[in-house]
Amino acid sequence: MLNFANRHLLQPLAAWKSGSQHLRYLRELRKTQFDSPETIRARQLVALQRVLHHAYDHVRFYRQAWDAADVHPNDVKTLDDLRHFPIVSKADLRTREREFLSSQFDPTKLLVKRTSGSTGVPLTIRIDEAAKQWKYACTLRSDEWSGWRLGQRVAKVWGNPEYRHFGWRGRARNWLLDRAVYLDTLQLTDARIAEFTASLRRHRPGLIFGHAHSLYLVADRLKKQGVTDIRPNGILSTAMPLHDWQRTVIESVFGVKVTDRYGCEEVSLIACECEVHDGLHVNADSVFVEAERGQSGPLLVTDLTNLAMPIIRYRIGDHATLSDRKCTCGRGLPLIESIQGRDADYVVTPAGHLISGISLTENFALLISGTAQVQIIQETHTRLTIRIVPDDAFTSKSRMQITALVRETFGPTVGYDLELVDAIPQEKSGKYRFCISKVAPDHARALTV
Repeated sequence: MLNFANRHLLQPLAAWKSGSQHLRYLRELRKTQFDSPETIRARQLVALQRVLHHAYDHVRFYRQAWDAADVHPNDVKTLDDLRHFPIVSKADLRTREREFLSSQFDPTKLLVKRTSGSTGVPLTIRIDEAAKQWKYACTLRSDEWSGWRLGQRVAKVWGNPEYRHFGWRGRARNWLLDRAVYLDTLQLTDARIAEFTASLRRHRPGLIFGHAHSLYLVADRLKKQGVTDIRPNGILSTAMPLHDWQRTVIESVFGVKVTDRYGCEEVSLIACECEVHDGLHVNADSVFVEAERGQSGPLLVTDLTNLAMPIIRYRIGDHATLSDRKCTCGRGLPLIESIQGRDADYVVTPAGHLISGISLTENFALLISGTAQVQIIQETHTRLTIRIVPDDAFTSKSRMQITALVRETFGPTVGYDLELVDAIPQEKSGKYRFCISKVAPDHARALTV
């Protein structure tokens, strides 16, 4: 009854009062997601041409960069024509932030978003109200692919709840509309998880949402405690790569498939799994992505909606593999086969080859006996730090397996330091990184020069 009232009464009332169009957009997006790939690409081209012309006419950075490269928005007759335009880097956004702002908008009236700076490059992004509402609708649509429905409660394994910054108004909105309960990822103690578990039993959320590894840690704790009675409609993992071994534990504990979602603060939602869980659908109504097809390559993203601060051919720092196939769910939205992680999540061999950090840590975790968790840090081309959270099965045999794996993967010139730890440390954002390379970012930048 409360879910129905929230969905059909409170949500529309709040949207009407604030002047937001996101619910109308959501109804539209639910229908158009099943359009043919050709129709969706045609719609993307129109949106792309619109943002290119706006950027050229009103954004100093792009006019200067495109004039210097001898390209113009009129040159874009197909989506593939965008490849002739210059690439935008994180350094560009950070050092020339003001030059990315459109002269058509008042900067003081724009939504300000700041990244956590986990890649070492903190950024400030500004978004216009129309883009904000559209992006919110796109996110709600992908949330529903998990099995959750608008109006149902949400449990968030997340740090620093945003509603707390708005005083009693924020708390009232969360209580009435968002209906979210939180477990702070910076305080994943036994006591906090016990309180969160009690809250899950009391409120019965339709969705559990959070950082991939934080969800895993909660699920692992519940599994050890024999908790099996928490059954949400959906689980949504985001903010970091989701390992298969994490997915297995989460799904076994909560009895529902994990929906993996991918995005960033700069452009919001980029792609998300649907109920088929076979690749991630690109949020083609809001972004256009470029990457290699059939093999991993750098991911470029263009925001099709934010005119206040256009982001065009932005090298996000992640690697992905695009697909030509159509999902069996019937949606015409394009597919990303997989996200391989950031530049710094790759390891560079002495021969100059890149190894995906996701594959690497997955392999080490599976093949080293007694390994509960593993983190690999590449200090130099020839030195690694390997952190392992051991369990009772970790023995001298495990140490020999590590030595053999390092030699087999990297060759005889690479050495390592082994650290046995109680837990893998979090970043300030509350996220976890299981492969960190201090070499790969420079290597990746050199390849693009």
